[in-house]
Parts: sequence; structure tokens; C-alpha cells
Amino acid sequence: MEAAARHPGARVHVLHVSSAEVLPLLAESKAAGARVTAETCPHFLTLTAEEVPDGATEFKCCPPIREAANQEALWQALADGTLDCVVSDHSPSTADLKTPDFAGAWGGISSLQLGLPAVWTAAEARGTGLADIVRRMSAAPAALAGLSAKGALAPGKDADFTVFAPETAFTVEPARLHHRNAVTAYAGRTLRGVVRSTWLRGRRAYEAGEFTAPNGTLLRLEP
Repeated sequence: MEAAARHPGARVHVLHVSSAEVLPLLAESKAAGARVTAETCPHFLTLTAEEVPDGATEFKCCPPIREAANQEALWQALADGTLDCVVSDHSPSTADLKTPDFAGAWGGISSLQLGLPAVWTAAEARGTGLADIVRRMSAAPAALAGLSAKGALAPGKDADFTVFAPETAFTVEPARLHHRNAVTAYAGRTLRGVVRSTWLRGRRAYEAGEFTAPNGTLLRLEP
């Protein structure tokens, strides 16, 4: 933040905000006109320190999961614009790296498959609409990264979208995950929102548990 204040016009992006203590500084910097943006992640919005069992290192990430009161402050910061977006921070690992020793275990949570339903479940419980979640998890990250063809359905854009059933609930079963390593902090949780299909540049990439051949392309950042 000090760098942004000393160098007008410089951009600062704050990664993986998990602590509410930084929120006042972010808000003050934005109010002062600094070009500051900040993100948080699905696990900080959906998991709390109070519910982490002893030795359950599938919950270990960096920065760490924090208390419920802290989590509510993050949700408020999303609502008022102090936090700009929600990003996956997808950080998978093999099961052997998640040893019962918190000090030595891998610090990361896989979020690509479950991030949207996990965030939607928590958002709906707070009265936050799906359109706002789409904006925070799709439109805002695309704009921040300078990817003008991404983040929305509109003429001239890439037609990336998912068919999502927001009212359908499911229980997370590690054996049914598509991650190469079925390690998850969400095991046994009931979440709302099922991805029926995923489309990339107008071509189906996933539907009903089946994937098509990879058809991705290199994304180049725009100035």
C-alpha cells in the first residue's frame, strides 16, 4: 500500500486475503485513489478455524483458515467493494503430502471443481444473489487480468460458460472428484449448485461427468 501511495498510478494487487485486519487499509487506500485491488478465495469464505479437527491437514493452506467472525468480515468486504474478486487459489497435492503434522503438511486446497458450489452455498445462506457471485468469480477476475474476451456472455467474447443448477444439492464424496488426487477439505459436506456442463469458446468441454478432448489455447494478457 505504501508503494502505491509513493508512486501515483502504480498498480498493486493483494493476493489471497484471509485476514480481516487488512480490510481497513485496503478501504482507505481505495478511498484515497490508489490503484489497489484485492482478492480472496473460496476456502476463506466457506471454511472456519472452529470446525477444523485436530490433525485434519486437508484444511491447511497459506494463509490459513480463520475464525467465523473474520469470515463474515470478508463477506462484507466483498459486498462493499473492498475486495474485488474471488479466485480459486487451486493448490492440489498428493495424499502423502497431507501428513497429520500441520507443520510439515502441504499447504494448499483444491478449489477448481468445488469452488463455485462452495461459494454459492455460503452466499445463498447470506442472501447474496447468484449474479453477484458470477461477477466476483468471473467478470471481475477477467477484467483484472486484462482478458477482454472472457468474463461475460456478449457479442465478440469467447462464449465461455457453465450450465449451473443452483438449487440442486449434493454431498461431496472424494472418490467422485475429478482431481487427480482426491484430497478435499469439503469431504462429507452438502453443497448447493451442480455444474451440468461447461463450454469453452462455444464448444462443450464437460457434460454429465464426461470430458471432451482438450481444446484450450494460450491466453495472452492485454496491455
